[in-house]
Amino acid sequence: MRIVVLGAGTVGSSISSLLCLHRHSLTIIDTNADRVKQLNETIDARAITGSASQSSVLFQAGIGSADLVLAVTGDDEVNIVAASMGKAMGAKRAVARVYAPVFRDLSTFDYQRHFGIDRLLSLEHLTAMELARRIRHPGSVAVESLSGGDLEVHELLVSDSGTGIGKSLKDLSMPRGVRIGSIARDGRTWIAGAGDEIQAGDRLTILGKRTEVEDIKELFCAKANTKLGVVIAGGGETGYHLAATLEGPRIAVVLMERDRERCEFLAEHLKHTVVVNRDATRRVNLEEERVGSADVFVSCTGDDETNIVAAVEARDVGAKIVMSLVGRPDYAHVVSKLGIDHTVSPREVVAKQVLGYLTSGAVVSKTPLSVDSQLSILELEVAEGSLATEHVLAGLNLPEQCLIAAVIREGYASVPGADDHLQAGDTVVVLLADEVHSEAVALFE
Repeated sequence: MRIVVLGAGTVGSSISSLLCLHRHSLTIIDTNADRVKQLNETIDARAITGSASQSSVLFQAGIGSADLVLAVTGDDEVNIVAASMGKAMGAKRAVARVYAPVFRDLSTFDYQRHFGIDRLLSLEHLTAMELARRIRHPGSVAVESLSGGDLEVHELLVSDSGTGIGKSLKDLSMPRGVRIGSIARDGRTWIAGAGDEIQAGDRLTILGKRTEVEDIKELFCAKANTKLGVVIAGGGETGYHLAATLEGPRIAVVLMERDRERCEFLAEHLKHTVVVNRDATRRVNLEEERVGSADVFVSCTGDDETNIVAAVEARDVGAKIVMSLVGRPDYAHVVSKLGIDHTVSPREVVAKQVLGYLTSGAVVSKTPLSVDSQLSILELEVAEGSLATEHVLAGLNLPEQCLIAAVIREGYASVPGADDHLQAGDTVVVLLADEVHSEAVALFE
């Protein structure tokens, strides 16, 4: 694929190196001449000095014939403008990285739709979701958030005492907005059908609104109502997104932030999180906040060393599970020796996301459901005149191992019913077996 990366900072350089390893044709734009010179000497890519928001520079980079534009400079406004210009100049897809939450808040303004950008990518939100994957209990993790978090895809391990064991899906009393997507059993994973019966040990993929998904978990896991205590160190954007994702009736969240002004912002915007003005690297503060009794401690400040110190102290005072955000790759071999259970690297998180965008045709993104399954989650654009627009969902000739799990229309996501009708411009979230990929995608092109 022909890819143009706008910005060669920490994120841009990391993405560029990854794309070169995958043998893509790459052009990089950055304002720093020394950085551009270094890139031209060290990786197999063409680097250009200039501003990503200037049309002449974008034209020089050949953006009109690009399959994908990734605007990842350190300036939100530059990224939005540059991605929008790239799409208008002929690029097939454009993705812009943003830091400020306001750009992804649909309640105020839809920046993505207004500027014609395919995706607004928040590294901090993605990192928070990756941390949330490892926290949710029991065995439940957020695989993906849709429409600003209105819908979530969860994985759930069925326990021996779930009330839904032995019942078929059609006999389960579930809200209309919740869908069982797939079942994994004895090394095999398949798209769930109405006649499938739930068994202990099954791993289910469930899609729906977070509150509704939480309400049905007791059907599959007797311990679903167990309260979990989570302490987060660091109230930056990653900590804020993590708290917002976790907070609710079944997870008690305490957020420690040493900047008082930031604490006031957090307290105003997080309705079910206890925000305390404390330095999480000081042992006395951890003891005062009873971190030793926490089920999970997560350190996600903006500094690797601070994160490691806070995590080690939390482990020492008794936190059951300790997690840390660590950006530097050379720290990977150190943290495991310090008693830190899990680490998350923002670079690896964004790399995984970018690889999902390396698609063509109607496919916007593709994410494997799990490492060992042959199922994927696809986001597909419904094209004008496609077969998918000719009938209601019940009348579409979908392959057997294909499920339309959600429809995103004008920025809002919902779980569709059999009588719903797709429209050109909709984005659909599809769970399918890789073997029927081509057959299913053809319906939307």
